[in-house]
Amino acid sequence: MEITIWRSSTTMASPIQGAAQRHDVRDHLFAALEVDGVVGYGEVSPQPESLNGDPSAASVVEAAREELPVHLDRIANAARDDDGWARIHQLAGPRGPSKVAWALVEMALLDLELRRTAASLADRWPQRHEPRFMATMSLLDAVVPAVSSDVERLRLKVGPGVRPGRLLDAVHDLGRPVIADYNCAARDVDQVLEDLTVLGSSLVVAAVEQPFAPGNLIEHARLAAASSVPVSLDEGVRSVADLRHIARYRAGALVCIKPARVGGLAVARTMIIEALELGLRPYVGGFFESPLARSVHRQLVAAMVDEPSDVAPVAGLEGAAVLEVADGVGWTPVRAETDEVLVRLAH
Repeated sequence: MEITIWRSSTTMASPIQGAAQRHDVRDHLFAALEVDGVVGYGEVSPQPESLNGDPSAASVVEAAREELPVHLDRIANAARDDDGWARIHQLAGPRGPSKVAWALVEMALLDLELRRTAASLADRWPQRHEPRFMATMSLLDAVVPAVSSDVERLRLKVGPGVRPGRLLDAVHDLGRPVIADYNCAARDVDQVLEDLTVLGSSLVVAAVEQPFAPGNLIEHARLAAASSVPVSLDEGVRSVADLRHIARYRAGALVCIKPARVGGLAVARTMIIEALELGLRPYVGGFFESPLARSVHRQLVAAMVDEPSDVAPVAGLEGAAVLEVADGVGWTPVRAETDEVLVRLAH
């Protein structure tokens, strides 16, 4: 067995300004896991700097370098076992970088198993409905980009103190409901209520997403009680325990589940089921991945999630360093000479 992890950087066609970070260049971490001549591929695309509890790409690479060599025997065993990919998350530690590193290995193991058995992801996760799409844009940018006709909902990044103006009018003209995404930057409940009044005068606001810090369920619960607009949690959703706390304290009605953040696809599937049983409305989010990871997340949505989710191709990244193929999860990364090999292990 051989494992290779490398980094490939691409530039988004429409950079997006968040409350504390601009999304423009994205580092994709790809993994190739080879056993007996069959290769499976995985991807995670961490943000460049650690923010709101999410790890940086550098910290994910550091976790992979520290943890994968210790567990090569167990990775090799998982690569030869049916559904071994679904158990590998048990090796992840509690910290964010570890979860993302093992999510990368997990996707490569899943792809390897599908290629070895000549199965498709749709065979394993039968489609229940057409996935519904959400696109991300920002009121903090200079312009509002166009959106494709299949986008049903917009995730609109905002900061404290929303004001009427040209950009709000441009979002209104797109004719889609929005989720107002603060990325933890709101000041207090009263300020969010004022912002929602401004937004609601022009837009259909489907939810307000993560206005306060992860773990601050009290303020989210206060906002949920004070507003008719549903509250969604994003950065505060990392485990089944988080879901149970959100439901217990009535801190939100929607939850954004990001597979890389929670430790991989197997954990994400468990969390989606748990969220539904708790009466929460789950949707799937991402970190501006290439079509490789996005296609896997899209199949997850088609099989399990009825809310619009952030699984559509990202403008400018549609063909980023990957080629569509017939085998496995459906994509193969192409390693360029300029891509940096970060980890190489043999068992």
